[in-house]
Amino acid sequence: MSSGSYPPRAVPPALQGLVKLALDLRWSWHHGSDVLWRTLGEETWERVPNAWLVLNSVSDRRLKQLAEDPDFLGLLDRQLEAQAEFNRVPTWFSTDYQGCPFKAVAFFSMEYGVTESLPIYSGGLGILAGDLLKASSDLGVPVIAVGLLYQQGYFRQSVNSDGDQLEFYPYNDPTMLPLSPLRDEHGEWVRVVLDFPGRRLSLRAWHGQVGRCELLLLDSNDPINEPGDRGITSELYGGGSELRLQQELVLGIGGWRLLQQLGIQPEVCHLNEGHTAFAALERVRSIQLETGLAFDAARLAARARTLFTTHTPVAAGFDRFPVELVERYLAPLAAELGIAMHELLALGQGDGADPDAPFNMAYLAMSLAGAANGVSEVHGRVSRQLMQHLYPRWPTSEVPIASVTNGVHTPSWDSPAADALWTRAYGKNRWRGDLAAVDAALPGIDDGELWALRNDNRRRLVAFLRRRLTLQHCEKGGADSAGAACGLDLDDEALIIGFARRFTEYKRPNLLLQDPERLVRILNDRSRPVQLVIAGKAHPRDQVGKDMLKQWIRFITRPDVIGRVVFIEDYDLQVAAAFVQGVDVWLNTPRSPWEACGTSGMKVLVNGGLNLSQRDGWWAEAHDPAVGWSIGSPEGLPPGRIAEGDRADAEELYRRLENEVVPSFYDTDAQGIPRAWVALMRESMSRLTPQFSANRMVREYTERFYGPLASGGARRTPEVARQLAAVVHGLRENWHRLRFGSVLVEHEAEHHHFHIQLHVDGLDPDWLKVELVSENDGVVRCEPLTRGEPLVGSEHAFNYHGAVPADRPSEHYTPRVVPAGESLHGPLELNLILWHH
Repeated sequence: MSSGSYPPRAVPPALQGLVKLALDLRWSWHHGSDVLWRTLGEETWERVPNAWLVLNSVSDRRLKQLAEDPDFLGLLDRQLEAQAEFNRVPTWFSTDYQGCPFKAVAFFSMEYGVTESLPIYSGGLGILAGDLLKASSDLGVPVIAVGLLYQQGYFRQSVNSDGDQLEFYPYNDPTMLPLSPLRDEHGEWVRVVLDFPGRRLSLRAWHGQVGRCELLLLDSNDPINEPGDRGITSELYGGGSELRLQQELVLGIGGWRLLQQLGIQPEVCHLNEGHTAFAALERVRSIQLETGLAFDAARLAARARTLFTTHTPVAAGFDRFPVELVERYLAPLAAELGIAMHELLALGQGDGADPDAPFNMAYLAMSLAGAANGVSEVHGRVSRQLMQHLYPRWPTSEVPIASVTNGVHTPSWDSPAADALWTRAYGKNRWRGDLAAVDAALPGIDDGELWALRNDNRRRLVAFLRRRLTLQHCEKGGADSAGAACGLDLDDEALIIGFARRFTEYKRPNLLLQDPERLVRILNDRSRPVQLVIAGKAHPRDQVGKDMLKQWIRFITRPDVIGRVVFIEDYDLQVAAAFVQGVDVWLNTPRSPWEACGTSGMKVLVNGGLNLSQRDGWWAEAHDPAVGWSIGSPEGLPPGRIAEGDRADAEELYRRLENEVVPSFYDTDAQGIPRAWVALMRESMSRLTPQFSANRMVREYTERFYGPLASGGARRTPEVARQLAAVVHGLRENWHRLRFGSVLVEHEAEHHHFHIQLHVDGLDPDWLKVELVSENDGVVRCEPLTRGEPLVGSEHAFNYHGAVPADRPSEHYTPRVVPAGESLHGPLELNLILWHH
């Protein structure tokens, strides 16, 4: 596999190293090379920080000058050496990771937010994927990412003078993106071919370098395709059901075939949301081709090494497709897999579902995965409830979905001042190891330095806001208010509260506007002024979200708040970075429990910002009064009481601002330092920054999932998979034969002794586990019983014995039977269960 620049820019021999640097997206978070690109093209770099664009925009005359400039050549040599050193040094994965070694994890995602210069993302899912890639690079975890190269990506936003959102779809010129065509050993552009109804689809492959990790993208805009098919990868989350299905087939099936075509054999496949589940199905097909296994055995072999991460907090968020549409596109694949179409459909419908039920991509992922997780502790619990019906008669707490709380790539989000402060405290390599060194409350950093950091970050934000407001035509506010609308009235010493999010109903971006007059009073307190900075987009088809945005725009133009509240159009990674670095408080107000995790508030931690957030997602496990403020509860209210909950949360929000947040910021000592506020900063920065970093997240995925899945998958050889498939088939076919006999209980002072009869009727008892189950406050406790003597005169019935503590009545324990065997991931792979009534 190789890649080549596109187009091949003529660069003087002395400057050839610029191509290598420009195509490594590490420049998007490692700012040592900033001076290099600024020297090459300062205006372009300041407006669009895209090293590849800078290199391709500069004149030949300028390149010739720099090729003869010894200072520039010295700078280039130092950056090339720094890049080589980064790739050469040992990593956490190569030296400190103690688990099963593996060579590659294939990570599939519909979007990637690595940098605003590669606009193939829309929001949190993509930003998380980008941060995971960057942290994997820092730690040396061998992740190969697979995605789509969109011709337009997500829409760009403008807001007219009436407050209406306008959407624009500028073309992503691939020649100006920091990518290169993926080429084979003969120098030919790698293409993948899929069979679609009545035609063949050609997909071009692109290569992106993200530090030590690789990003592979597929693109349908190949001139040899039909015009309609060239638009399959036209835009992110656009079009109707058929286009979405086509995109997900391209990503999953096309993406896995691309890896196969390149000779890449990842031990682990990580599905980032249900959109990507077709990759696991294609992996099953590839195992069948390689081993000759039947579908059930190949499925067991594949899922042993597959992880599914769900990010969806509500059932309506799962992608679902009509049966007839799935049949049209997947009938040939079902034939290749050797299964009937109804069997394939059942993978995305759930056992026993209506045959006409929509094909659910999250259900498909669960049907093909060997492990699954949500993205926060709260979301793990919510996901188990959402998937409960797939595991009938299992307690909700045993639905097989764990949780790994998301984290953010701190080097991508820290300001220059924050980076310098953390370097003084913990050294420059602090985010590349196991974070053991980051275990003290910012040693050697006094309160004055922390407050200076906050002031510096706030000043930088105000300067950024003024530049952006000028660019977005601040005269919209009218001649009398042009200066205020351009940010000239912003005070870089006054409290700044920021929030930026997708404008949609469940995120409640307008919770602060429940009582606008009360908000005006908070903003306009002359001795304790408050400023709001806001950004966010509504989906083009979300009219409710657009109306919420318009409500804010109208509020901003009120004469009594102009200059106190500003809205920044076209929220992207660049705007996000400026916000999270500069705001004093990050506000987040989703309706509980609909925030799967929410990572935006994590990004302020490294910069000394504090959180005022709904106790949902990550903040439910992060918050205590020593690190910030919260409103609401993780449980939320039932649908019929939503309005009541909104009113209560709004009231609590106003009270927090009036009585705690604002007074604490302005309560300063003789040196002008708000000591209580700085104490919150110190605790939040030192305790939460490492805990909610992508470094911790990637190490957790590696130690809890990647390593164990790679190890378990290696043990599940084709022969083992074939034997397991026979066992699973036998258990499914004969489970109805199981029945309990008598249950006898003997009581002692400290224990209850159970003696339970079980009739197995031909089933191998070695594949059965009998347990006593009790539940207390949602926590299930299982006590295994020991198989004893067979019943007199029977070869198919046994006594099972065991003792449990007498700390609760024996009636609180219920016997049950579940499949046994560590080689099966139950109930994910086999959800059979029998309870004694």
